[in-house]
Amino acid sequence: MQDLQLSGAEEIATFKSSDWAERAFCKKCGSNIWYRVTEGPYASGVSIGVGLLDDTDEMKLAREFYVDRQTGAYEFPADRIQMTEAEVIALFAPSEEGEPQ
Repeated sequence: MQDLQLSGAEEIATFKSSDWAERAFCKKCGSNIWYRVTEGPYASGVSIGVGLLDDTDEMKLAREFYVDRQTGAYEFPADRIQMTEAEVIALFAPSEEGEPQ
C-alpha cells in the first residue's frame, strides 16, 4: 500500500474480517474500498476496485478470484490466472496450526 496515494484517508475505516485479512470502507457511505491480506506469505497484498483508481491506463487484468461464483453478466478472456473459491481459501486461509496452507 506504500504506492497507493489516498485522498480523504480520514474517511476510511478498517476492520479485521478474518484471521488473515482486513477490509476498508468509507465511513460516510459504507462503500468497500479494499481488502488487504495481513498474514502469511501474501501479507500486504491488496485487492481494490479498479473504479476507485484515477489512472488505469497501464493496468492489465492478471488474476480473477472466485471464478466459480461469477455471474453470467460478464466474461473475460481466459488469458489470466483464474482461481475458484476453494483455491483462494486454500491459498490465503490459515491452516489449523495458524499458517497459510
